Amino acid sequence: MKPEPGKQPSVSIVVPVYNEESNIAVLAERLEKVLGGYRHEIYFVDDGSLDGTLERIKTLLSSNPHLQYLSLSRNFGHQNALKAGLDHASGDCVITMDGDLQHPPELISEMLAKWREGFEVVYTIREDHRVVPLFKRITARLFYGFINLIADVKVQEGTADFRLLDRSVVEVLKNMNEYAPFYRGIVPWTGFRQTGLHFKPLPRYTGRTKYTFGRMIAFALCGLVSFSIMPLRLATLLGFGMALTGFVIGLKAVIEYLITRNTVPGWASTIVTVVLVGGVQLIILGIIGEYIGKLVNESKHRPHYIVRERSEKEVDG
Repeated sequence: MKPEPGKQPSVSIVVPVYNEESNIAVLAERLEKVLGGYRHEIYFVDDGSLDGTLERIKTLLSSNPHLQYLSLSRNFGHQNALKAGLDHASGDCVITMDGDLQHPPELISEMLAKWREGFEVVYTIREDHRVVPLFKRITARLFYGFINLIADVKVQEGTADFRLLDRSVVEVLKNMNEYAPFYRGIVPWTGFRQTGLHFKPLPRYTGRTKYTFGRMIAFALCGLVSFSIMPLRLATLLGFGMALTGFVIGLKAVIEYLITRNTVPGWASTIVTVVLVGGVQLIILGIIGEYIGKLVNESKHRPHYIVRERSEKEVDG
């Protein structure tokens, strides 16, 4: 959905932030340099920060006519904070990015150029992984390889939540009410004309990453159960495999007894079998539990986020 001919397009920037007090001013300044030729708004979504992030945003409001903010009542998570920004942004296109300056604002000019060419989604791909720990690189590669193997949608390895969305795409996303949205899968699933840009991520400007190992695991599980029921099918196949293995072992024991009349008690093999079967059962129950838990959360119809406070000013184009 492009702006009317002769009308200057408007651009919305959505930046979820959590305890990023020292990065706000620098990011806003660099965004203003890039967006100087466009009607634009910069939406900071404060996801329940515990430091002075919100106060810093409010301080900048008086000197920056393009600044807007949403303050959520608590930390609802990065993806839900993204949804809050998408729900409130008003631009002809919306660009989402992180607030730690690893997503270079200077790439926005190229993203807008691709948008003017007719692309409705412009996503970004991390190119230089030297700043990412080896363990995270390996687990990320395994995750993207596995999800692309089992899911109905292909997720480009290295994609980030740094992307441009045309207004037509934003309207589709606003109408999707999944309790735990996984936008790295949802956006390619929507279709539309999409293209990618490579970028080299920089180290965080200040502060520490908020994505702990536990959060990364939860994020990966969310992506897996959101776009495929293959884990349930694998659990079923695994169950059949274990049952077949047990049958073969039992048949072997019967034949051995009939032929030799001599069977040696094997405590070790018994324990290994019990532990193995028990472990498989727990894995299967865990997989089923993930899907049931997602269904329970979806059935509650709770809001994705609660806005405690927001800026009320009109944005100056």
